[in-house]
Formats: sequence, C-alpha cells, structure tokens
Amino acid sequence: MRYDNGGDLLVAVLRELGIDTVFGIVSVHNLPLVEAVDRELRFVPVRHEATAVNAADAHGRARGSLGCALTSTGTGAGNAAGSLIEALSAGTSVLHVTGQVESRYLGSGRGFIHETKDQLGMLRAVSAYAATVPSATEAGRVLRGAARAALASPGGPASVEWPVDLQYAAQSDADIDLPEPIFTAPLGGELAAAGEALASARRPLIWAGGGAARAGAELAELLDATGAGLLTSNSGRGAVPEDDPRVIGNFATTPAGRALLADADLLVSVGTHFRSNETADYGLELPAAHVQIDADPAALGRAYPAAHTLCGDAADVLTALLPHARRATAESGWSRRVTDVREEVRANLRDAIGPQAAICEAIRTALPREAVVARDVTIASSSWGNRLLEMYDPRDNVFPRGGGIGQGLGMGIGAALARPGAPTVVLAGDGGLAVHLGELLTLAQERPRLTLVVFNDGGYGVLRNMQDRYGERRAGVDLATPDFELLARACGLAYARIAAEEDAHPVIGHAVASEGPTLVEVDLAALGPMKSPFTPPVKIPAA
Repeated sequence: MRYDNGGDLLVAVLRELGIDTVFGIVSVHNLPLVEAVDRELRFVPVRHEATAVNAADAHGRARGSLGCALTSTGTGAGNAAGSLIEALSAGTSVLHVTGQVESRYLGSGRGFIHETKDQLGMLRAVSAYAATVPSATEAGRVLRGAARAALASPGGPASVEWPVDLQYAAQSDADIDLPEPIFTAPLGGELAAAGEALASARRPLIWAGGGAARAGAELAELLDATGAGLLTSNSGRGAVPEDDPRVIGNFATTPAGRALLADADLLVSVGTHFRSNETADYGLELPAAHVQIDADPAALGRAYPAAHTLCGDAADVLTALLPHARRATAESGWSRRVTDVREEVRANLRDAIGPQAAICEAIRTALPREAVVARDVTIASSSWGNRLLEMYDPRDNVFPRGGGIGQGLGMGIGAALARPGAPTVVLAGDGGLAVHLGELLTLAQERPRLTLVVFNDGGYGVLRNMQDRYGERRAGVDLATPDFELLARACGLAYARIAAEEDAHPVIGHAVASEGPTLVEVDLAALGPMKSPFTPPVKIPAA
C-alpha cells in the first residue's frame, strides 16, 4: 500500500494498534507526523516532551494497552529521556516516535539544527528497543517492530527516530500482523517441585507485583484454594480488589507485615521485582520456602533467593500451579491471622497520618469504584496514597514506579483522556508540580474530568523530613510556592482549598463531581502535621 507521506502511514499503523490519542510537541522535524495525527486522530499538545511520554505511558496503563508519544529530535528527544526511563523501570508499553535530521546529514556532526551526537545510542540507553527508519519503504516495518517490542514481556518503551526527509517522502508499506507476545511455559520437574511446596504449605502468603496485573482471577482462585493472605508491591495493587479481606496489600515492611512473613511457611511471589523501597533496601526477610513466578527470566532470584523459579506469564503459571493447592485448615488460625494483620496495618497508618486520613477517605468516597488515581512522588502518595487509598483494578493505579518527581500531572492527564467517562484524581506536591507547571495549561486546554490535589508544604517535604531527622541543617528543600488560587485563575481552572479536616469531604466531593478540571490546594500548614512525620526507607550512613 502507498501513502502520500510518513504521517499518513503513521496514522494507519496507529489505527492497527488501536491507538486513537497521541501526546507530543510539534516541531520542524516531526511536522508531517503531527499534521496527520492531528487531522485523523487526537493530538494532545503538551508543554514538555517528558510529559508527552508520561501521558502516553499512563494512557496505556489506564487502558491496559499501548500508548504513543511524538517528540522532536535532539533536545526534544533528550527531554523525553527521563520519562522513557520511568516507562523502562515500570515495564510499560510506550511507542515513542521522534524526529531526526535529514538522512543525508545523519552522523555528519555538522551542527545541523536539532542535531545531537548519537541520538539512537541515547534512545537505546533509555528504551527497551530503539531503531531508525532507514527508508520510505521500511517505516511500517520499523514502527510495527517497535510496537511488538513494547508489548512483549517484560515490556518497556520502544523508540523510533525518523529522519524528516523520509517523513515527507511517499511511503510504500505492506500490512504485517503483529503476533501475540510469546511467554515461556513452565515445564517439567520445576513445576512439580513448586507444586509439592504449595501442597504442603499450611501458612502460605502470596506477593503480587506488576506482573500479576492481568492475572487477578487466577490470583483470587489461588487465595480461595489455599487460604493464603495477599501482600502486594505498589504495582500489584488492585490485582485482587483491596476491599477483599484476604488482601493485606502494600504493607510488607510494617512490623505486622514482617511478623507475618516470619511465620509463613511458604511465599509465592508473582511478577514482583522486590524493589528497594518496598523491601526496606532489601532488609526485609522472606521465607526460605519461596516460589518465584516471573515472565522475565532475569528477574528470577535476582533480588532474593527462590527455592523454585517458574518463568512464564503469571496467569498461565498460576493456572498450572492451581491443581497442587491445598487449603490451610481452619484450626491453624492462619486466615484469621491474615485478616487481623490487614486491619492492624491500616489502623496504624490511619492513626499515623493524622488529619490527612480525612482526605484519603474523602477521595475514596467521592470516586466511583472504577476511577484512576494518579500520584506524583510526594508525602501524601508515599505514605498513604500507595497503601491506604483502596485500589480495585491495576489500571486505576497510576504512579511513577521509578520514583522520579514531577511526573504525576502528566500521567493524570494521559489517564483521564484514556477514561473520559470517569473522573481522575491526581495527588501532587507543590515541589513536584513545579517541575512541569506548564502542564496546567495542557489541563486547561484539554479540560478532562481531573481533580488535581496539590499538597502545599512549601518545598520538598520528603527530603526536608530526612534532613530534619538525620542532619543539622536543611539544603535545597525550602522553595518559593505560588499563590495557587491566582495560578488557577490565570490558567482558567476552578480552584478550592482544604485547610481543615472538615473541608475534605465537601471540597473533594464537589471537585470530583464537576465535569472539568479543578485544582484543590491542601494547605498543610493550616491542616496540621501528621502524627508521625514520613521519611522514606532509605539508609543514611551514620556520621
């Protein structure tokens, strides 16, 4: 099939992939692509290339599919790199298409406008896959190959750089069916040995990570069959709805969670990579009887030893393992112990966060059961948004898994546009929001049903707490903060303020019920401090 230019080809490939929305910034080096996407699909003009990738990433997460970002060459592609690192860390499927200088100047080092040294090498360093479009007859093949790589396990972003002269050229293309991702099935004695361990367990626990996101039904069956409790990583939240009494959740490092792990006689981990911030810098102790399931063979035994390793898709492996399951007897009291721990860790956290518990409750009350909560890295997110605010579906749980600040609003915009029928809430700090403050204009322009809750403490609260706890002075953490009411008005956004616990339900309820975006400022000085100041589980060397 022939197309007049690369933009028309790109639209055709994106339609094949089920993509109807693209996030990006227009440039002289991607103009044919932007014009075609804007004419035929939905082009969302964000204010920074990093946001283009964050929004595309979250758009795909919220839909359980592939997101697409479109950036320019050189500085534009470099600006996208940090958010590509986030998608790589999260293993999320993003197709990143970026411009490139004319093909005849590639690698010449002439200083051609927007040229950078070894752009493809830079993209390879921050992507799961990267390639250059070599000709007007190869663009379709390269784009489809990139999409296939992004969708395959263990996932991650795929970047395609496209010389601008080849974008303008007429394209020849042959339709190619994208194969389904291939997973390795567990075979032979390892499955049998893992099955024996499962059958003999009387105090089992399961730990679900992001790799279990599409295996919720199989996880629930295993819980039914064994009487196990379910711990999760942050990424695994919602695989089984968190109002299920067997779900302990993202509380493994709490004292009660550690005690439960110490008493368990088997741990089955499913698609979790045991990140440092979720294992107290790997100080968390796991049972020696450990069955690890992961689609990525490199993850098996990497962070913690496993007695039995099963490489494959989580749903397939759990289905194969299920016939070996035996339920713990009621006399053991294990199921009751799981429920008690679930209640204890939540009560303790609710008490520790003091007045912010009212905001958590207000958000969950105002939101329908299926709604995205996108979170930046801020105290509210790291202390209770990642644990206490219930999730019922992994697609609703959107946050920067790599831990970088400033990405929450862009992710929220992408998720909100993916799910226009439901409201989206974004939790952000004043420091993180300032990183990409310009995206308030994207929010105002696109007008999704999004409530942006900004926790204003005048700086980087997490690091401030660390310095106050471990040091003698503060450095770089106290920041100038805008008047958020004036800022919202300047951007044409509705504004509300929470200064007391009793404000939370009416303010959040009204904002979530509105049809457009609202900026809600949480005045933390007026609201009052948490009972226990939050500091992350990061080791600080003794002086």
